[in-house]
Amino acid sequence: MNEKHIQQVLEIEKQAQEVQEKAKLAAQDIPVKAEQEAQAILARARADANEEARKIIASAQSNDASGQITADIASKNSEFETLAKKNFDKAVSFVLERVIGRA
Repeated sequence: MNEKHIQQVLEIEKQAQEVQEKAKLAAQDIPVKAEQEAQAILARARADANEEARKIIASAQSNDASGQITADIASKNSEFETLAKKNFDKAVSFVLERVIGRA
């Protein structure tokens, strides 16, 4: 009976050793997995930051382009107003002559 108990204790010790080895292997994998997850998080953060920067730059360029278009339109309007003022007196005289019947 004594030998049976010794066998049981030896078997339990063997199982404990196996569990301990598995735990050591699992513990060795934890830092590796943590590093991989950290790298993945950093990659996602970089990608998100790059996308946000691209959107901001596109928006700024769009605003700059629309500002340039607005400035061009304002310049053209100013030119048209100058031409219209230049010819306004001639146009009024022409219309008055037509109405009066001189033309």
